[in-house]
Amino acid sequence: METLGGIGIFVETAQTQSFIATGRQLGISASAVSKSISRLEERVGVRLFQRSTRTVRLTIEGEVFLERCKRILSEIQAAEDDLSAMTQFPRGRLRVGLALAAGLPLPCLAAFMERYPEIELDLDFTDRLVDVIDEGFDVVIRGSDLSDSRLMSRPLGPYRPCLVAAPGYLEKQGRPSKPSDLMEHACLHYRWRNSGKLYQWPFKKKTSQHNGVALPIAMVCSDLEALLYLTIAGRGIACLPDFAVKDALAEGSLELLLDTHLTGGGTFHVVWPSSRQMAPKVRVFVDFMVEHFATGLVQKKA
Repeated sequence: METLGGIGIFVETAQTQSFIATGRQLGISASAVSKSISRLEERVGVRLFQRSTRTVRLTIEGEVFLERCKRILSEIQAAEDDLSAMTQFPRGRLRVGLALAAGLPLPCLAAFMERYPEIELDLDFTDRLVDVIDEGFDVVIRGSDLSDSRLMSRPLGPYRPCLVAAPGYLEKQGRPSKPSDLMEHACLHYRWRNSGKLYQWPFKKKTSQHNGVALPIAMVCSDLEALLYLTIAGRGIACLPDFAVKDALAEGSLELLLDTHLTGGGTFHVVWPSSRQMAPKVRVFVDFMVEHFATGLVQKKA
């Protein structure tokens, strides 16, 4: 059992490239991670990681060992899934990847936990496009297109971008009637956490620039809920997904702007590996999300 635990810590460290991040993920100290890796290296007789003050990176031997270890853990997971299938109620740890979507999936997740108390959710929120299989996710909810033939997916519902501002802001600063008017306004921007790039407001034509000058930047943040709060507070104009602003629009604390000038949008999907038999815990999660996720969206599934 200690050997298996050491393998699990090794695989997690190979993914995070950090003893601290691995410890945080597994709920143990960084020193415990380091000691486990050292014991494993001593047992196999080779150095698995090159260590520096900031990161740890796999050696050539470590890369070879990693592939074997991932297969071992995959077989253990498959065995657990088989046992789970023999029981009446789905159970076990379910690792779920989720987009940073202004709290959109939270009501569904809470309801799922109530329905299936024997399933232990391990939630990972990020705006990057994760590798579902290589990073060990059981299931992922994301708002991008599916391009990996190793994956299966089901649609959860569509979303689109909205340009919005608070009535108080518009009363003071005026309402833009065309995209070029935004050059005279305070624009609140979203920054992708993974890439550090700004989200580009999706106008139908290249109207996000005026005379070669980018849109003004009054504020930049990497959190949709913070961006929504500051927009409602009257700090400027923001481009947010429709599901994030639907309640504020209904209450009148935000108003829609330049709607006919915007394009883009997408569809949320629930995605899982197709490489093995669908485990009961994955099946009930997928079915539950397909049934309930769209209640938080503006447009429903066709």
